[in-house]
This record gives sequence, C-alpha cells and structure tokens, in this order.
Amino acid sequence: MPTTAAHKWSQRVTEKSDALDLKKGVFAGNDPRKIARSLKRSAEHSDRRKSDPYRSAMSMLNFYINRAGDTLPRKQRSRLEAAKDELRDLFGRPRQAAHAKH
Repeated sequence: MPTTAAHKWSQRVTEKSDALDLKKGVFAGNDPRKIARSLKRSAEHSDRRKSDPYRSAMSMLNFYINRAGDTLPRKQRSRLEAAKDELRDLFGRPRQAAHAKH
C-alpha cells in the first residue's frame, strides 16, 4: 500500500505537472479517443514542457498508468492502453504491435 506522502506526490504530479496542465479527470474517462485528444491538446498548449508534445503526452499517460499500478481497474487500464494507440494516431505515429500473451 503506498504511503500517504507517495500518494500525494503522484497525485500532485498528475494535477499540477510542470509539463502539462491536464483537464481534471482526464484519466477517468471512458473514451480512449477523448483521453488522447485531451492529452494532445494539453501538450500542444503547454509552454513549460521540456520535450515535444507527443513525448510529453505519452509520458504523462505512462506515468499515470505506472503509478496506479495494481490499483487501476482492468477495464480502465484497457482504456488507457487504448488511449496510447489513439495518441499515436493523433500525432501520426505508428501503432504499437500487439504484444503476444505468454
């Protein structure tokens, strides 16, 4: 179980990132395309990000997924993983090849 300080730290990063101003509740959405569009919009409008908009948006999405860890419900994890492909589409990047299940 994460400590209160760790939880507050990761929550603070997603809410008040130095790189992106995220729409409240962006990661709780049900539509992967809307999540990706919101992240893209935030990344493109940020004047504080240190890398290109695609990398900033994808990094924030990966950060959220990784920090949530096992506490992220399977259904929401699937939506967020699908949002990665949507983000790739929006930025004209190739989709990731499907991973083989072991």
